[in-house]
Amino acid sequence: MGVHKKLEAVKEQLAGVRLVLVRPKYGENVGAAARVAHNMGIRQLVVVADELPEQAAMAKLATHHAKELIDGLLQVPTLAEAVAPCSWVVGTTARQGRRRFFLENPRHMVEDLLPKLAHNRVALVFGPENQGLSNSEIELCNATVTIPTADFASLNLAQAVGVICYELFGTLMATTGKPPATPTLASSRVLAALYDELEESLRAIGYLKETDLGQWRHNLSHFFNRIGLRAREVKYIRGICRQVRWLAAGRPDREDS
Repeated sequence: MGVHKKLEAVKEQLAGVRLVLVRPKYGENVGAAARVAHNMGIRQLVVVADELPEQAAMAKLATHHAKELIDGLLQVPTLAEAVAPCSWVVGTTARQGRRRFFLENPRHMVEDLLPKLAHNRVALVFGPENQGLSNSEIELCNATVTIPTADFASLNLAQAVGVICYELFGTLMATTGKPPATPTLASSRVLAALYDELEESLRAIGYLKETDLGQWRHNLSHFFNRIGLRAREVKYIRGICRQVRWLAAGRPDREDS
């Protein structure tokens, strides 16, 4: 395959990938991140913020090459809203701790991600420059990736975006043929509804205590996010939840799904 055709094929594979920047502090960083993402084939930019950084600062570092990303960026108030339509969410973090599991390096993350590109919308998430993603934001991610450095220091936002996007773009360019495609997975929005229904059902049978709620939801989301549920599998689980609540209410007959 010629270089031009290969580039077009890679762009097609990246069509469902969005770059998500959470509460960025500086417009220059947003612009620089947009520029490098655009150069690596990413065409969707979402900023999680109550207010956007200065437009002129974003445009200056983006240059005219990535102007379309800045002009067309989507602003939303929460990360949950930013990733709601996505079925696979990758969070980038330099922080480690007992509540931050399944950390991968960029290369391994990309190898796992490639089969999902064909049938799933993907979000690459980066936290604010001063503190990174919070634990509650990490819980929305199916995978987390840490960029190794020599002195364990975090990178500038645009640098981190560049490393991850280049690893994805470069691997796609080097890949011959398309990898076996992963089936369509349940979106983040669908999974959030599932967790709410599971919580309601466990409360109905007296299993879940108020003091257990935070840790329970964290562990459950970690498990389901890691394995990746299909939409029909979520439907089955929600059907079980409805039956549990039906029986807990003292109605022994099976409820129709």
